[in-house]
Formats: sequence, C-alpha cells, structure tokens
Amino acid sequence: MKILAAMSGGVDSAVAAARAVEAGHEVVGVHLALSRMPGTLRTGSRGCCTIEDSNDAFRACDTLGIPFYVWDFSDRFKADVVDNFVEEYEAGRTPNPCLRCNEKIKFEALLDRAIALGFDAVVTGHYASVLRDADGRVELHRAADDAKDQSYVLGVLREDQLEHCWFPLADTPSKALVRAEAEERGLGVAAKPDSHDICFIPDGDTRGWLAERIELTPGRIVDQDGTDLGEHQGAHAFTVGQRKGLSIGHPAPDGKPRYVLQVRPKENRVVVGPGELLEVDRLVGIRPSHAGAPHPAVATGEWIEALVQVRAHAEPVPARVRWSERDGAPAVEAELAGSLRGVAPGQSMVLYVGTRVLGQATIASAHSSAWNPEALDAAV
Repeated sequence: MKILAAMSGGVDSAVAAARAVEAGHEVVGVHLALSRMPGTLRTGSRGCCTIEDSNDAFRACDTLGIPFYVWDFSDRFKADVVDNFVEEYEAGRTPNPCLRCNEKIKFEALLDRAIALGFDAVVTGHYASVLRDADGRVELHRAADDAKDQSYVLGVLREDQLEHCWFPLADTPSKALVRAEAEERGLGVAAKPDSHDICFIPDGDTRGWLAERIELTPGRIVDQDGTDLGEHQGAHAFTVGQRKGLSIGHPAPDGKPRYVLQVRPKENRVVVGPGELLEVDRLVGIRPSHAGAPHPAVATGEWIEALVQVRAHAEPVPARVRWSERDGAPAVEAELAGSLRGVAPGQSMVLYVGTRVLGQATIASAHSSAWNPEALDAAV
C-alpha cells in the first residue's frame, strides 16, 4: 500500500512510520506546520508542531530512508482550531482543542489531501485500534495500553475516515516498549518527552492567553441561590470546577470553599457554590457523530447501557444512553449510574460499549439532581 505517515516529531509517530516501512509499504513522511510563528521553539514537554519538532521528524524520516515533506496547514489550523477555541470561551464553553484538531486537521484536511494524492491510508502514532465487525465494517476500539489509550481524542472520526486510518501502536503493551524500539532502530527521538497541554499555548497560561484575545467585560459573581457576591473582570477567565482566583473577598457562611458551578455569558454572570453541587448525573450532548456504523439504537431512540468518558484520561462512567433530538437537531442523552464532577458545556463526551467507541457529542448541558439552575433563573 501507499502510506502517508503523519510525523509529529515525537517517538510514537516515528515508530509507527518505522513499522509501516518494515511491513513493506511505500511510505512517505509528512509533518504538519500548524504554527503561525515558524520560529517557535519547544519548551521541554510543552508545545508541539514547532520548528524543533519538524527537524526531529525530518531526522526520523532520514533514518528510515523515506521521503519527507512539510505541509503548511497553519491557516486552516488557526481558523478551525485556534479561532474556534476563542469563540467557544467567549460563549462560556470549555472546548477540547485536541479533538477539534483531530477532527478538522489531522483526519480531515490531511486525510482528504492524502487520498487526493493517491495514498491508501494515513499512519499516525495514536494509541487506538481499528477493527472490523462481522460484516466487515470498521470500528474504533481502545488500545491495548489503557494508560496511553487515545481513543477518546479520536472519537470524532467517522466511518469513512477510519477506513483510511492505521494505528500501528494499537497492540503495544506500554510506551516503554515503544521507546525501547525507537532506541533499537536508531531513532533520535527515543527519549524525547511527550508533549502535553495546549500546543498553541506552550507556557500553559490559558487565562492570560485568552485575556489578550477576548475583551474583558466586568460582571457579577452570584451564588447558587442568586445572592450577589462580588464582581468579576471577565467571565471567560473562569471554568467550571475552578476554586482559586474567585476574588470574592469573604468566605461562605459554612466556611467551605466555593467553586465555579456555571459560566453564563449571556448574563455575564459567574455562578459559584459548594463543591458537592459540581457532581452531575445527567448530560445532554449535541452535534453527535459515529465512529463506525451507527449503533442500532440511533434509529430507534431506545436506551442502551454504555460507558461515558468526558476527559482524555478520565475513568469512564456507566450510563443509560439514547440518541434523541434537541431543538430539532440530533442529540444524545446520558443518565449516569454514578456521577461526574465539574463537567462543563463544550467538553466532549465519548461513548463506549466495552472497548468499542460508538461516537461522541459536544456537551450542551450538565445536570445535577442536587441543584436546579431554574431556581437561579427565577432569582436573577
């Protein structure tokens, strides 16, 4: 097969490309230039897609003896990921830019161009499995190494995209073995730190980064009953579950810490309250997609037993799930058997049955049986 290896400059993508070469395929390496500042340098394990990463990707391809190219997707990355990130925060939501990047850049823009150029598949260093059901249709599953499993951030992939995806690291039991293999193959990235945090905010200061891009508008901080507690300088600077930086100036009557329960951009209010009110047991998601053939319950609307995961490395929670409608558009409802803490609109909920990823949806609302926000609506 003719394979395009997406080379991030890290050890995982380098080993994935090496395995594709070893399997006898015609492999071409490509690094995606996503930064609008081509001189950007990497800081330890912070950031990715920098000029240093591009150089590491080139050296890995040189070692493997395969062609190497750099594709400039910086304009599309800015529009589809960076600008979207700002817009979501302006709307009071907490987005996941990694899912957005996988959806719009790595497995849409990249894959579309690869297919147009005659490639059969795209190889990446993600830890996830693409399997086939009894009818031969593709399914997305968790990787063998639960600690490194990345199926959550791939939950946005559609069936037609999975048909052209290959994840060679799917069955590797641990990251340590991948590093050892890279060392044996003479790949210079064997000991390179994993990247983390948001790649376009390499210093990790999301609040400061947003403050330069979103106009600060003072508003009120209220408690869960609507009682006015003070003023904030910009609602976008707060996220659900936040404890520090509230600047209320006086403690709660019971002396316990307050947490951000809701960010309400239309009213420019931040709602705070006790930690126990962060526990939610019902989620509603919008813009659902299916990772493979849709589950039969999508058509019937019946409840099914599934697992719900709301963060990349969080424990999944058992739930009853059904596909329905919200304001005339497709939606997903999940009634949790337990509870999840600090879930914010804008996060993605990925649905599983066993190891299989059914798909995902963007959380529109999270509900707690311990607190009814409608009472707050009446109070304010």
